[in-house]
Amino acid sequence: MDEQSVKDIWNKYIRIQADAPDFDEVDVWAFGDAPDHADGLAKLVMEGKKTATSSSYRNYLVDGDSLPVRGLHNIILNGDGEAVAIIVTTDVEIVPYHEVTEEHAYLEGEGDRSLRYWQEVHEAFFTRELKQIDQEFSDDIPVVCERFELVYKMSD
Repeated sequence: MDEQSVKDIWNKYIRIQADAPDFDEVDVWAFGDAPDHADGLAKLVMEGKKTATSSSYRNYLVDGDSLPVRGLHNIILNGDGEAVAIIVTTDVEIVPYHEVTEEHAYLEGEGDRSLRYWQEVHEAFFTRELKQIDQEFSDDIPVVCERFELVYKMSD
């Protein structure tokens, strides 16, 4: 993670957003599990096409991370670990994988935005993630479905 770029984006954001939380209440992360995923998904966010994401609930439990909550500010990193955008969580729901909706898949903004595409990509993604914590994928694994709003992005 490029700490200077994280500080820079946050300092630019708080100049225009007086009610921003303290920096220690902000999450910093990248989408996906590889630099090219992080780049592509961050680009979709910055274009306004991606306004949702999903993750394995089990990973939160194993890692001891807090679940996202409404109002959470997130600094998004690209594949090089540079801060490129700030999003705010607007909704969080935990549902079984097989109950993720067409609407959520569409809001994720990936591929053709269909539920079928979402399922193909995310089954492979969740399978890789769960393998790292010695668990297996099934269609009833709990999925954290998060919606968000882009509130700041670095200019091109």
